[in-house]
Amino acid sequence: MKQPSEQIRKIVIAGGGTAGWMTAAALSSMLDTKHVDITLIESEEIGTVGVGEATIPDIKNFNQMLGIEEAEFLRATKGTFKLGIEFSDWGQLGDKYFHPFGVHGVDMNGIDFHQYWLRLQRAGNNEAIEHYSMCALAAKKMKFALPNNDARSPLSQIRYAYHFDASAYAAYLRSYAEKRGVKRIEGKFKQIIVHSESGNLDSLVLGDGSLVNADFFFDCTGFKSMLLGKALGVQYNDWSHWLPCNSAQAVPTERTGELLPYTKSMAKSAGWQWRIPTQHRTGNGHIYSTDFISDDEANEVLMSGLGAKPLADPRIIRFQTGCRKEFWHKNCVAIGLSSGFLEPLESTSIFLIQQGISRFISLYPTLNPSPKVAQEYNRLMTREFHQVRDFIILHYKATQRSDSRFWRYCREMSIPDSLQHKMDLFKTVGRVFRDDHELFTIPSWVAVMTGQNMQPLTVDPLLADVPIGGIQHSLQSMNTAMSRTVEQMPSHAEFIKRYANAL
Repeated sequence: MKQPSEQIRKIVIAGGGTAGWMTAAALSSMLDTKHVDITLIESEEIGTVGVGEATIPDIKNFNQMLGIEEAEFLRATKGTFKLGIEFSDWGQLGDKYFHPFGVHGVDMNGIDFHQYWLRLQRAGNNEAIEHYSMCALAAKKMKFALPNNDARSPLSQIRYAYHFDASAYAAYLRSYAEKRGVKRIEGKFKQIIVHSESGNLDSLVLGDGSLVNADFFFDCTGFKSMLLGKALGVQYNDWSHWLPCNSAQAVPTERTGELLPYTKSMAKSAGWQWRIPTQHRTGNGHIYSTDFISDDEANEVLMSGLGAKPLADPRIIRFQTGCRKEFWHKNCVAIGLSSGFLEPLESTSIFLIQQGISRFISLYPTLNPSPKVAQEYNRLMTREFHQVRDFIILHYKATQRSDSRFWRYCREMSIPDSLQHKMDLFKTVGRVFRDDHELFTIPSWVAVMTGQNMQPLTVDPLLADVPIGGIQHSLQSMNTAMSRTVEQMPSHAEFIKRYANAL
């Protein structure tokens, strides 16, 4: 009878920050640290990329898995709520649209809501599709309330995420993980030893000469990818042809005006600028391409668009969009920036960390696993990165701007076939389909495509004989019910003060 494979007994996480401590927290919640030694190695001398962090609703699943209480988490991270993203100047200069987390309206008779909206547009209704979104309407009024479970209530359509201080989140998860037995070692990596026969990672030599070995390693060393990239030689897929931005400058400021329950993304001449409101400050940054604008010019754009007093000097971050050809190689998995980078236009950075961790847990290996395990992990993570990549490219490609070399390049560049297919399908027949449980749903694709002036040639023929008056009445009733509910909601600032005040 075949004996079961030996179990993993020692795990090392190389690097801290959001990626490292999310990994440590998740593993410590799933594994008994009496039987599996989990060690995280980081150096306080090495800064992290984390600034003000915007997220998507999936982070709630991660926190719930850890048993984290929402109000406590928000107080610890000085967090606020997020209902979506407001995009300015992306389609054309002067344009503005909202990408909400929730749905638009209600699907009727098995037909997507946006088809009814498109039919009404043909009849002369000029209301944007966000007019029928609870998240968008509440965001515009700077209101917030938690969703309820009554499907008849417009509040059931509220879907939200968070803005928070990324460094504070890492510190919070560090405390969580250490209470559950994760050991932390302060130190830098001097050498990474690879086993000469197996090709597996064997141990890490720290700056003080100490040796740390493990059965399995997580590479959370950021852009350097010291384990998976440098030591194991896993190559990088460069996507800068489709996503040409390669630099960011980030700076926190004092709070700006009312506490917005949404992220702002403002397109600039060679990139875009973000604004992320937390309880104690506002996170700001300018993502741009040095092929089209200098660092000094980018700094001027950033500083002139702050709207509040800066609390520090801007910090420059260099990056290359893309991902590793493998995320799991030998006995190492890369999580976070060491696995790849997609600019935070749709706040997917933490989501991809979360997916990397959850996929690993679902495929948790033995000491000598079948190659099929890593192959499946790589297939799933590659698919995830490709799907998010396409959605981000859409924002750049679906522009009518021609006022700068950058935007002319984006309009004219070739794009992946997978995205071209989606865009062509919508342009011709107004159809959108969700592939392989991809992150972004039909309302998300519709929000961006219609927000950036993509209008299909035809509407669902099943609606051709439906009386326009009936459609108009249904949509107006939806907006009226939503608007009345929004008026009764507290302001976002009032809700935060009552629910999770950190100041």
